[in-house]
Order: sequence, then C-alpha cells, then structure tokens
Amino acid sequence: MTHSYRALLRRLPLALALAAALPLTARAQVASPHDDHKPTDLAAVEVQATPLAGTAEDLARPVDVLAGDKLDEVKANSLGETVGKLPGVQSSYFGPGVGRPIVRGFDGARVQVLSDGLGSGDVSTVSVDHAVSIEPFLADQIEVLKGPATLLYGSGAIGGAVNVVDGRIPERATQEPLQGRAELRGNTVNDEKTGMFRLDGTSASGNFVFHIDGLHRETGDYDIPGYAESAAHMAEEGETPDPADKGVLRNSFVRTDSGALGLTWVGERGFLGVGASLFDTRYGVPGHEHEHEHEGEPPVAGEEEGGVSIGMDQRRYELRGGLDGLGPFKSLRVKLARTEYTHTEYEGQEVGTVFDNDSTEGRVELVHQPWGGWDGAFGLQWGQREFIAVGEEAFVPGSKSRDVGLFWLGERSFGPVKFEVGARHDRNKIDVDNAIVEATGSARPDRDFSTSSVSAALRWNISDDFHLSFGLDRAQRSPTAEELYSSGLHVATGSVELGDTGLDSETANRAELGLHWHNGPFKLSASLYHVRYSDFIYLADTGIDEHDGPVRLWTQDDARFSGAEAEFDWAFADNASGLWNLRVFGDVVRGKLTGSGSREVSFAVPHGDHSHDYTVDLQRGGDLPRIAPSRVGGEVRWERDALRASLGAVRYARQDRVAEFESETPGYTLVDAHLAWHIDRASGNAWEVFLDGSNLLDEEARVHTSFLKDVAPLPGRGVAFGVRMFF
Repeated sequence: MTHSYRALLRRLPLALALAAALPLTARAQVASPHDDHKPTDLAAVEVQATPLAGTAEDLARPVDVLAGDKLDEVKANSLGETVGKLPGVQSSYFGPGVGRPIVRGFDGARVQVLSDGLGSGDVSTVSVDHAVSIEPFLADQIEVLKGPATLLYGSGAIGGAVNVVDGRIPERATQEPLQGRAELRGNTVNDEKTGMFRLDGTSASGNFVFHIDGLHRETGDYDIPGYAESAAHMAEEGETPDPADKGVLRNSFVRTDSGALGLTWVGERGFLGVGASLFDTRYGVPGHEHEHEHEGEPPVAGEEEGGVSIGMDQRRYELRGGLDGLGPFKSLRVKLARTEYTHTEYEGQEVGTVFDNDSTEGRVELVHQPWGGWDGAFGLQWGQREFIAVGEEAFVPGSKSRDVGLFWLGERSFGPVKFEVGARHDRNKIDVDNAIVEATGSARPDRDFSTSSVSAALRWNISDDFHLSFGLDRAQRSPTAEELYSSGLHVATGSVELGDTGLDSETANRAELGLHWHNGPFKLSASLYHVRYSDFIYLADTGIDEHDGPVRLWTQDDARFSGAEAEFDWAFADNASGLWNLRVFGDVVRGKLTGSGSREVSFAVPHGDHSHDYTVDLQRGGDLPRIAPSRVGGEVRWERDALRASLGAVRYARQDRVAEFESETPGYTLVDAHLAWHIDRASGNAWEVFLDGSNLLDEEARVHTSFLKDVAPLPGRGVAFGVRMFF
C-alpha cells in the first residue's frame, strides 16, 4: 500500500464525519427540506442541454433524463455505469475506475461528455483506459441525447451527448436560505467507503448564491465469482488456474476525491457566477501486467501485485453569466471554462507515461424572439487544447487543437405538428509536435478540417395520448489527434496503436422513427433508427502481435448501424398494499462495414531506433469490433408510505456478431434489488436509509465492448448500504 493511499485512509474518517455533521449544523436554519429526495416526474424535467427550453417528452429528438430518486438508485462510481440501464445506453469497461457511456453502439470520440453544457476537459477519448473526470454522485440530473448532437456540441457528439448538470455555479436563488444533502455508503463487494455532501444557500438580500460540495471514495480489489481469466482465454494460453487467484480481481482498487466551490450574483434580469472544482482519482488497471521489450529490462513490479495504475488530477475554473430581455432577443448565456488536467500511468511504483491536457472552452447562446413564427437560438462555441505526452511509451504525440463552431436551432408548430431544424459549421485545426514529422515521414502532418451538419425533426401529436416523431440528420466528424497520430505501445491497454495522418472526416446520414403512447397506467416508447456512414473511422485488429500485444490500426471505410429500443411502464396497482409498477425495456444495435472483399494496408511498428514493416489485408465487410450486445430487462417497483423497493434483472445476449480476430462473448444475467426507508422529520429535515444489491446471482459477466473482457469480469454479488440526509 502506497504512502498516499495510507494518507487517504487516515483522512476518510474526517470526511465522513464532516458529511454526517453538516445536516446537524444546518437544521436550525432551514424550515423545509430540499426537494432532491421527493419523487420526480422525469417527463416533466426540463432538459438543460439545449438553449430552447423543453422537457424530454416535448422534444422531437430522443432524450432521456435521470433525476431525483431515480438517479439516486443508479448512481455508481462511473458515469457509464450510472446511465447504463437507459434504453440504448450501455457502458464501456476498463475496470471499476473507467466506464464511459456507449450510446446506440457509439462511444469514445463520438459521444461528447459535458459538464453543464461544456466539455469535461479530460482525455477519456484518447484511450479506453482513461476515466471521465465527472463525479456522478454530485450530479443533480443527467441528460442523454441520443442520435447526433453535433448541432449543439460539434463533431465530437456525432453519436450523442451526455450532459451532467451539477449546479456548481447557481443561476438562481435557492428555495431556502440554506439547503443541501449528504450521503454515507459502503459496499461489501469491494469494501467501499464513500462520503459526500452538498450545500447551497442564498444571502439575506437574495443577490448572492453559493454552492459547495465534496466527495471522498475508497474501494479495495473487488470480489468476482471465479477466476479473472476466462476459461476460453486460459485454454488458448495453455494455462492452469491457480486456486489462490480465485474470487478476487487483483489491482481493481479505486480512490477518488472531488469538490467544488461556486458563487453567483443574481439580479432581476440576469446572473454572473464563478466556480472552481477539483477531481483527483487513482485506480488500478486490472487483468494485465506489462513486460518491457527493451534491451535487457526486466518486468517492473507494480502497485501491490505488480500491475498498472493511473492517477488523474484535474483543476477546473469556470465563469458563467446570463442576461434576459434584450429587445429582439429573449436571453443571452455565456459560459467559459479553463481546465488543467494531468494523467499519469504508473508501472508499479514507477512513472511510465504522463499526459497533460490544458484546455479552454467558451460558449455563447443567444435565444431570439419569434422570427416568422420560428423560435430559435444562435450559438457560438470555441475551444483550444494543448496536449502533451511524456515518457518512453507515450504512444500519442503532443498537439495543439483549435475548434470553432457556429450554429442555429429553430422550432415551430403547425397545428399538431412541431418542427425542429438546425444547422452548424465547424472549423478544426490540429498542429502536432515537430517530432512526429520525422516519425511519420510526412512533410506536413498538421491537419485542418471543415465539417457541416444539418438536422430536421418533427413531432406529430396525433392525440393527447399518442405521438409520432421522425428525424433526418446529416452530421460530420473530423478525426481526433489520437486517430491521426498514435504510434506505439500503449502500456495500459497492452496493445500497439497506429494512427493514419491521411484520415478524412466521416459523414453520417441518419433516419429515425419514434413513437410515444400513454394512457392511464400505461406508457410505451419505442424507436427505430438507421445510420449510414461514409469514411467511418474505427480501430481494426491486424492479427499481428508486437511487444507481446496486438497491433491495431486506425482506419476508415463505409459502415452502417441499425438498431431499435423500446420501454414499457405499467402502474398495475395502486391500493392499500401500495403503488406497484412494472418496467420492461430492450435494445439492439448492429454495426457493419458495408464494403466487400479486402484492401491491402502497409504499416510500420516502431521498435526503438528502428521499425518492423508489415502488409496485411483488412476485410471491407463484416461486423465492426466491440459492438454492444442486445439486451432485455425488467423491473418491478413498489412504494408505500415511507418505504420503496424494487427487484430487476437485465439479460445481456451472447455477442456472436464479431469482427475479424475478435472472439465471441457469452451472455449473462444481472439481477439487482433496492430497498429504501424515507423519514420526513417535523424540523424539515429528511433521512433515507437504503440497501442495494447487485449481481445477486453472483454470475460471471464479461463486457463485450471491453478490451479486458477475457481478463477482468464485472464484480460479483455485492450489497451497498448507507444513509442519505436532506436538509
């Protein structure tokens, strides 16, 4: 155990005591509890990700929202796991410290992760082992925009966007002079200890509003039903399982600290606020040890069991302002964020590679009065990023990126039909370090891209209970620096990744048909969608091993994605026994290359001061790698007076539609249960004691989208327990 890890253990009791003491301090000052714990009608929650106000049910484009007690029940260590039970949404997996949302089969650089409308500022799109620097436990609500969100957030949202609303810079006065919440929790599967708190308050004058929050989490290596390595993998490697390795996934620890301060001046027509936040985490990368191939170097011992771990530190500073009533314009909103991010990959106790990512992003939204019957908003977004990778195994060169985008969104109703249209144009420029010129042999590896996106959607209210929606989009995405310039071994993934400086922008043409019906206790929603990509960029396995790992190439070809999702809710009883509700959902997506035959690709794998040259044939057709499997799930919920409970299960199908050199993944079923007892006190405070069970069948579950699927299964049976306090 490292010195820093011991130090955090010593600080944990103080953090938990502080979280527990805060509601006692606030009790005398607050007359009524905060609304966070009250049942939330998610259909009525306003979506913050778009400048045109509307709820998830009002918008023609597909959006899902988590808030209130529904969000409390699903909050997890990672953002991907938190939203992973929404229809069409799953999570990537690289150990418990990493889980990025996968929206309708798209992940990585195609799904933008946002903090209150601005990019998270991390490097989670650089590689699958990099975590998102947003803490789900501190969120007020989470919004998932399905389908292209490029009109709002640029080419990085061609597959969708996930917006985490945390209220760290308040925009209006609080309902009470002081209000907040705190939570303490533990978990049996990994010896978790987590404490968090949040406070929001308003001055006596009503003009100054403040926010403060904090979280500390520590977990150990988590329990698994059997062995870390799958039976198929051990058979392939000719290995015999060691009984001493059964039941625990080594090097799967997580330690996280997060906190923020915000202060806002609020006037009659607007607000101006500033905020600062910290996100610091260290987590193990399970299931793999790296052995050096350099001359005579032995394997490096690592944290506890000789593995790889990652440390992240992010400091973020924000300025936000708004002004209402500007003549021809309804409102003006301005957002600016500066993020300083450092990401260190450790090989045992030694520093392997350090990634620095300093970014600045700004956004202006101007909502205009109706023009010709159209409500609409103009937007300008710009950003710059300076990325540096230092270390012998820095597989991505340093680069500077600059982006600017201009967009307009509009909506208008014609009787029962509502139209939403929009257009956006972006310019992206990437300047790479001069050192890459020699490595690639390119005379000028710097790249410039122009991308344009247009969208049209309609919602037809056939009746009060039934409506149809239809959407058409043309969206473009420019390649990222990682896709263009990667060149070498990435120690955390144990693979060689090679970029292509000649990649072009990809173009997606999407059509979607959706329906929504509700009548009394019944509610049904469903969607069918089809996306055709020109020059789709993907990471292809070559079938070649170097540095004791697979060689993968960033390349592009035409592709198509087809999918469907549905959700059904039935409040089947409301009587003396309580309120009973049944929820059933399912989703399926398939991603395929649309070409035929094969194409010849030549590449060189760096080896110190020389390289190994290869030529391979890549298939132009067939299934794309690491596509999420289809699912079907169900849940029964019960509420009566102070108690609520649920029992649910999700069946993940076997994924046998796999790419070349990719193995199939067995299906599995995850069963969970939740129980909460809520107490409203006469003083205005509220307490909630909860008990949550996960993977109750203790089933071996391996995530097909994960590069670690054969060496790192999901956690086994676990019981989370704790108390929430609202004041």
